Amino acid sequence: MALDLRADPALLTAALIDIASPSREEEAIADAVAAALHAQTDGFEIVRDGNRVLARTSLGRERRVLLAGHLDTVPIADNVPHRWEKRTDSAAGDPGAGDIIHGCGSVDMKSGDAVFLHLAATLENPRHDLTLVFYDCEEIAAKYNGLGVIERERPEWLDADVAILGEPTGGLIEAGCQGTLRVRVSTSGVRAHTARAWMGDNAIHRLSGLLGVLADYEPRRVDIDGCEYREGLQAVAVNGGVAGNVVPDEASVDINFRFAPDRTPDQALAHVREVIASAPGGADLAVELTDSAAGALPGLSNPAAAELVAAADNRFRAKYGWTDVSRFAARGIPAVNFGPGDPSIAHRRDEHVAVAEIHAVHRVLRDYLTGDRS
Repeated sequence: MALDLRADPALLTAALIDIASPSREEEAIADAVAAALHAQTDGFEIVRDGNRVLARTSLGRERRVLLAGHLDTVPIADNVPHRWEKRTDSAAGDPGAGDIIHGCGSVDMKSGDAVFLHLAATLENPRHDLTLVFYDCEEIAAKYNGLGVIERERPEWLDADVAILGEPTGGLIEAGCQGTLRVRVSTSGVRAHTARAWMGDNAIHRLSGLLGVLADYEPRRVDIDGCEYREGLQAVAVNGGVAGNVVPDEASVDINFRFAPDRTPDQALAHVREVIASAPGGADLAVELTDSAAGALPGLSNPAAAELVAAADNRFRAKYGWTDVSRFAARGIPAVNFGPGDPSIAHRRDEHVAVAEIHAVHRVLRDYLTGDRS
């Protein structure tokens, strides 16, 4: 399918939705993106690397801005091809702005990809050098993430003064991201028949003190660069039990900690261990780290990032979830999430994006990349 990068970015969004691309099946969309960039852009070095497509200018500008978006989606749920819903509440002077585009990836994140592709094809004299990175396998396990592959194999392609990920943010800048870690807390007891329960030691009951502490936990709030991050410590799974008539001798609880980016993963783990140890019987519980990813500081004081915030009329907030901006922060590059679509409806069967939001994000980025605030 041939893509028209010069078309309205909303129309381009619809065209991208129609190229099905669940994780690990991105070849067709990568083919289409690479072909369109080769045919419809000038001055870009373009590299196809597996199902990743990279493009960059070398105009000798003082700063480089990196635009990154993943090409994959979650599995299709009878929502490809797209469906265009006409609305009557279009904004004056912007026909169709009230319309809604339905389809898999409309929010996460083919509308963001469409804006980036349209800008690459239509910006005539950007005031910053541009790098575009379109990658695969973001929606599955981190070890498959295409941005991670680029980081390992072509790290020079990620060099920039500021990075913008087109993740859905409702058209607001969401700066940085929280870190995340998971631990499994285990305990053991003595198995017995429930008819003679006094002869056993219930491992599940041994977790009650910890569960009470988690229920009463008061999460910290911290302000960084004007962004308030809200931490959260939650039990997300409890495992245990042998049979309906057996006192269980093993049990565990999985805990997820979403922590503000002023903590390192090691500091976050130390805090979780402290909370667990403070629970009745907590000192006897075994704690195993099962997953961890660092957060990303917002970096909005960086001049390149501050210009972007100004172009967005100073509308920004903290990113509560974890995103690939963390990879850039680890490299010392300020990074933000900025894209059309309500993140709360990403991955849903009725996933959809407003045309008005696509146009709004496009206008902000065009103003930022050209310096035109008229």
